Amino acid sequence: MNAFTEVARDVYVLRYPVLDVNVTLVVGDGAALLVDTLSTDAQARELRDAVRAVTPHPLTVVNTHHHFDHCFGNAVLAAPDRPIWAHEEAAILLREQVTKLKREAYAEWGPSHPELAAGLAEVTVRPPDHTVHLEATLELGARQVTLRHLGRGHSVGDLVVHVPDAAVLVAGDLVEEGAPPSFGDGYPLEWPETLFALLELTSPATVVVPGHGAVVDRDFVRAQHNDLTELDWLIREGHACDAPVDEVAARAPFGPDAARVAVRRGYAELSGKAA
Repeated sequence: MNAFTEVARDVYVLRYPVLDVNVTLVVGDGAALLVDTLSTDAQARELRDAVRAVTPHPLTVVNTHHHFDHCFGNAVLAAPDRPIWAHEEAAILLREQVTKLKREAYAEWGPSHPELAAGLAEVTVRPPDHTVHLEATLELGARQVTLRHLGRGHSVGDLVVHVPDAAVLVAGDLVEEGAPPSFGDGYPLEWPETLFALLELTSPATVVVPGHGAVVDRDFVRAQHNDLTELDWLIREGHACDAPVDEVAARAPFGPDAARVAVRRGYAELSGKAA
């Protein structure tokens, strides 16, 4: 199990090797905040040991969104009397559609990651019990942490975690490093605006923790925002011209495979057929 690395004062990131997922630990006065909880009970138990190597404080858990690799470890990491926070839409999905989410994750990852799939089949998911509409502030002793929903992008319920006194932003999968953004149930026509709002919270000194990959800075986020904006305009232009999906995807940033999914979703939204 990888250990946490301190990226700012009393803010730690653990980069878990399976799916290259980031988990963030914020330590305050007598309390701590854990952002995301990995995929399975076994992974979550490893994560719990890594947390306890840093702090004995009681944990509040935050899920950046509803995808399995960020929240299926909730039941192991959150004590029964401790809160789990998420955006209201993410909480609804984890409460009402968890069987579907587990089945889809198992089908997607079973062929390439059989151990992960086996863990997904057995995990009991604890949904969030505290929700955010637009913003909420949590207190870790004297330290404040703000949870913000800046708009839709990677998912319907993306949540950003801001630690202002340490200049850290935990972006979840709104920002990706080392791989293209994932558009499977994303909103490519809204993502640029959401990421612009995230940029407004940064300074040159801000540490940005992406959902996957290495920690990045404001310049990296700005470059990803530019690519998402270009993709947005290509989708709108292609839809207006009735261009084939593959033709638009071939000209888009992030590579044709990721872009093809984004173009299909963008076309569906512009045609009034989005889910």
